Amino acid sequence: MLSEFKSQVIKNGLNIYGIVVIKDGKKIAEHHFIPEERRELYSVTKSFTSTAVGIAMTEGYFSINDSILKFFEEDIPKGVPLSHLDNLDKITIKRLLTMSVKDYTFGRLTCDNWLQHILSIPLPNVDRVVFEYSNLSSYLAGVIVEKTTKMNMMDYLQPRLLSPLGIKNVECEYSPEGYFYGATGMKLTINELSRFGQLYLQEGCYDGKQLLTKEWVNSATKKQIETREGGYGYYFWRYKGNSYRASGMRGQVCIVIPEKNAVIAVMSDLENDSEEMRQCIWNTIYPKL
Repeated sequence: MLSEFKSQVIKNGLNIYGIVVIKDGKKIAEHHFIPEERRELYSVTKSFTSTAVGIAMTEGYFSINDSILKFFEEDIPKGVPLSHLDNLDKITIKRLLTMSVKDYTFGRLTCDNWLQHILSIPLPNVDRVVFEYSNLSSYLAGVIVEKTTKMNMMDYLQPRLLSPLGIKNVECEYSPEGYFYGATGMKLTINELSRFGQLYLQEGCYDGKQLLTKEWVNSATKKQIETREGGYGYYFWRYKGNSYRASGMRGQVCIVIPEKNAVIAVMSDLENDSEEMRQCIWNTIYPKL
């Protein structure tokens, strides 16, 4: 199954670490160009943050249409105008999950207090519900989970998600305040990532246990907001063939293809846009599923 894929990878000089293909619940193909180990997922981390939000909502900690203001009242710098508080009150958890806060632009934070910085950002476009990809939104979403559950994110996810998937001792990145970054920083192996995709393919069920509700899986992976790439759910990208994917910079991807009952996970180190790699998958593997 992977012979043509491997040939194209070599021919096009794609720096891919490895690939795992699951079909009908069974691993049908696997190849590692270099030995498998845990590697940086980059923005695939966001899909784990989204999943934590879904679990916390199911457990009743908050609702998707809750305003973020009530979670951060003690973190907002003193003296901000009332108009800014009103604008923060318009941002819901759903808007964080759909990246629809226009004023939260993309960027890596370097200040000493990320929360105070983000919560101070002016919001003149708060009423414009349009897609604006940002690490700030996913950071806030993760912090809300930690604040409401009163648990470190990995401690919260370990019994509810990670252990059932056979994942232990995950390395993560944290903010200066000690909160889970939420946007990037997790490290997993390709096989661990593929099991995460399989969980979503099976509508939240894994090894006979319902870890996520079907309603959450459907909501998180369907198009919630329009993008130039074809749509975005709750930190999942819509993709070809009615599929969806968790994607990270430099070619980390887990593609879930319900119509083929399949999952394809790849880890890479690509200098340029990883669409070339994804197209290679679509040309060489997808037709054989």
